[in-house]
Amino acid sequence: MGMALDTHSGVSDADLLAAFAAGDQSAARALTGRHLPRVFAHAHRLLQDHGEAEDVAQEAMMKLWKIAPEWRAGEARLSTWLYRVTANAATDRLRKRRTVALDAAPEQADDAPTVEAGLIAADRQKALHAALAHLPERQRNALVLRHFEELSNPEIASVLETSVEAVESLLGRARRALADRLSHLRPEARRAKQLKGART
Repeated sequence: MGMALDTHSGVSDADLLAAFAAGDQSAARALTGRHLPRVFAHAHRLLQDHGEAEDVAQEAMMKLWKIAPEWRAGEARLSTWLYRVTANAATDRLRKRRTVALDAAPEQADDAPTVEAGLIAADRQKALHAALAHLPERQRNALVLRHFEELSNPEIASVLETSVEAVESLLGRARRALADRLSHLRPEARRAKQLKGART
């Protein structure tokens, strides 16, 4: 007999997975509700494509259902395992791309402070996506996990299957690379560009 839905909030991931492996479909629904939104968000930040992120999220959950009977509680956190599977699947898709499609600049709301401010914000968002896309895979994964998913360095080390020291090194190199690629967006660089344009 399946566990009642109203008891799922206090049930651990490992217990829910074991219940699903024993045939409890409500446990699968509970796990999906817990983890699918974050898995999708992580895939979307890496891929910048809604459709592909949905596909990757579904792939990750399908892999979870397949390994459910073999899951050993205590060996790994389920969320960490899902982040790893999601990052690997997203990386595979990125490798197959010849060009990275960036999100279109969002339309400005009527109450935006100024058109120029809106364009600057849109430029920065596009530039950030472009800069992230140019980072080496492990640097990009580490940066997204740290600053978007807000994982700790030890948690990131577990996802990437490396040491905390290696994560710190990856983050340091990623931040320096981003700062270099985004340096043209600094106010002083923008003013210099405007002055140069005014002279020509």
